Amino acid sequence: MNWLMRKCPRCGRYTLSASKCPVCGSELVVPHPPRFSPEDKYVEYRVKMKKLSGVLKLDEKPYYVPV
Repeated sequence: MNWLMRKCPRCGRYTLSASKCPVCGSELVVPHPPRFSPEDKYVEYRVKMKKLSGVLKLDEKPYYVPV
């Protein structure tokens, strides 16, 4: 599906322009989240990249407060 709406990350405005923000001139991004599929073929690669970049820390124990 072709998304028409774009969002400027600098000024936060939405536009239908495909290349640059008409107000501030920065590059635009697609504001819609990616589609979800239970049969995700690329989850292994995403987890690996998150581990390597330090976003996902599986070595630390989660903070737990008993009730």
